[in-house]
Amino acid sequence: MARLVPAVLRAADILELFLGDDVTLSASEIGSRLELPRSTTHELLTTLVERHYLVRRSGEETTYRLGPKLLELGARYQQRLEFTAEADAVARQVAAECRETVHVAVLDGLEVVYVSKVDSTHSVRLISEVGRRLPAHCTAVGKVLLAGLSEEELSARLKGHRLVALTENSITSRTALRQQLAKVRETGVAHERSESNPDAGCVAAPVVDATGEWMAAMSISIPTSRHSDEAWPRWEKLVREGAAELTRRLGGRPATP
Repeated sequence: MARLVPAVLRAADILELFLGDDVTLSASEIGSRLELPRSTTHELLTTLVERHYLVRRSGEETTYRLGPKLLELGARYQQRLEFTAEADAVARQVAAECRETVHVAVLDGLEVVYVSKVDSTHSVRLISEVGRRLPAHCTAVGKVLLAGLSEEELSARLKGHRLVALTENSITSRTALRQQLAKVRETGVAHERSESNPDAGCVAAPVVDATGEWMAAMSISIPTSRHSDEAWPRWEKLVREGAAELTRRLGGRPATP
């Protein structure tokens, strides 16, 4: 088991004191309740105030209350809950239309993390799960999210990183990857044919937040046994519409090629 950091634990203990009925607490009250030395209490409180987790109020006795940084974190957590719920709802709609597996994913470094999944209704379906990670360059959702990065950010993330192959069709050349990403920016949609799974392909489109950032991507994943030139345009249309609907629900403006 990894070692826990005492200073972090004490800082968390201080913040959690405010989960009770007290809106404000003095340094002496905090130190007494947590049985902390006066100097340690002072250092922890000074640090929490400096980082805006607490606000110091001067008066007859200096007191502390929760600061705005906690509100920011709470709001971000709430947004994540709302995002997941909306992603699930829209993914179900798209899956009902195409009867294929629908995913929503976000980017973490150079990996994608799947945050929503609705299974295909066909007897032959893909095996995947929420929370799974894959190299972004091998997936349609990953290509969308990499395409949404600035050139500077993309270069920084790729620096010193080898593009691993998951199948014989995976991209391993940075030049080839950049060419595909340029096409994604131009068309607003990405394709992947047996690059992460030899038995499947995907088409994906960006989910855009209120700031215009490509914050997530939605994909339709299809076993190669059901691939056809006639079906791809329909899947592309459906994933564009689904990503646009999720974008609108999150207060963003859908991407336009």
